[in-house]
Amino acid sequence: MELLSTWQDWVLAAGQLSFAVALVPSILSKHKPSAWTSALTALVLTTFVVVFFTLGLLYGAITSGVVAVCWYILLFQKLFKRF
Repeated sequence: MELLSTWQDWVLAAGQLSFAVALVPSILSKHKPSAWTSALTALVLTTFVVVFFTLGLLYGAITSGVVAVCWYILLFQKLFKRF
C-alpha cells in the first residue's frame, strides 16, 4: 500500500473538515443529539478511518477520525450531561 495524496483524498479531507466545523456549535451548545445518533455515527466514522487508511487516503482517514472524535464528544456529553 502506497500512501499518496490524490485529489480524492483532498476532497474527502475538505468535506470531513467541513463536518467537524459544523459540529462545533453542537459541542458548545447545551442541546445534544440523541445518544444513539452520536454512537452510530461515531462508530461508522471510525470504520471509515480504517477503510480510508487501507485505501491509502491518509488525509481522509485523519479528518474522518477528527469528525469521529467530535461525535464521541457529543455522545459523552449526552450520556453524562455535565457539559
